[in-house]
Amino acid sequence: MSISKIRTLLYKIAKYLGDFNAIKRAIEKKEITPIVKRVIRRIYGYITSRGMPK
Repeated sequence: MSISKIRTLLYKIAKYLGDFNAIKRAIEKKEITPIVKRVIRRIYGYITSRGMPK
């Protein structure tokens, strides 16, 4: 397995860990704000990545 593939896998895992962390915080605080912020950040990241050259 190459370093590039390992890095890609780690980024995917980290992305989902961030999602689970937002859900955990929402449950602890008993409000939906952490999930909403996470969704907005994910959308913003998706949009800005489209503008980056490959």
